[in-house]
Amino acid sequence: MKITRTSPITNIDRTLDLDITDAQWDDWQSGTLIQEAMPHLTADEREFLISGIGPGEWEDMFGTSSTVAGAFSRKVAIKKVAESEDKKNV
Repeated sequence: MKITRTSPITNIDRTLDLDITDAQWDDWQSGTLIQEAMPHLTADEREFLISGIGPGEWEDMFGTSSTVAGAFSRKVAIKKVAESEDKKNV
């Protein structure tokens, strides 16, 4: 299934062709944890689905992949992007 997401860090649209079924997508959208709905995806692929942030962007911002960065770093990245956007709008 081809999935397109816009990175909140770079504002770049990326499309990945992921090995997921409509049923897995529906399960996740209905509230099943992504790691349970799509256990065969890598952590980086799941992160892309959740946030639109690709592994290269994680490494550029934090010096590590999303596998290690985890949810805390995702919140920090999104906060940095939001703060950057706020400064642009002033």
